[in-house]
Amino acid sequence: MGGERGHGGPAEGPAEGAAAIAGDPAALRELWRSHRRWVAAIVLSHMPSELELEDLLQDVATVVVERIGEVREPERLRSWLRTVAINVARSAGRRQRVRRRAMRELAPTATDADARSVRDGARDEARRRARRVLELAMRLPPDYREPLLLRSLHGMSQKRIASELGVPETTVETRLARARKMLREEMAFEAEIEDLPIARARSRS
Repeated sequence: MGGERGHGGPAEGPAEGAAAIAGDPAALRELWRSHRRWVAAIVLSHMPSELELEDLLQDVATVVVERIGEVREPERLRSWLRTVAINVARSAGRRQRVRRRAMRELAPTATDADARSVRDGARDEARRRARRVLELAMRLPPDYREPLLLRSLHGMSQKRIASELGVPETTVETRLARARKMLREEMAFEAEIEDLPIARARSRS
């Protein structure tokens, strides 16, 4: 395959795509190599923040290997990959919600806050802040979250994002600006909360 084209995202020719669809092992490996970062950005924009991205990427890869033969036209391969990534992420989210309900029923004293405090204790401050920014980004509405993550994590151009999402480039520009504004507002609000005396007292307790 042709790999990534600048910052516009991965691209493959009809012949390479057809070979992958036909099940050629080398073509499948190259397909995954050249699309992995793009797929990761799609999954990340739809998955629950507490799940592991690498686990979901493995699930996507499994589906690709098992079902890529269902794609009838090489030109539809990228659209199919995006659908697979979104479905894997959303299915994982549904399973996670079921597990959380079961945990609350079996162990009502255990809370998400307890689990988070254990995880946070193992991370340094810089990593904690980086993860928090990502968590805040995941709270954004999907129309704003997906283009922001495609731009920030994958480095896709606004033109490419517009093509992937099927919207005008001006819409992508507007959504990116709005997403960044909402993210800044959330971060500023959290900073204000942390500066309150009661918040500082709790952090020391």
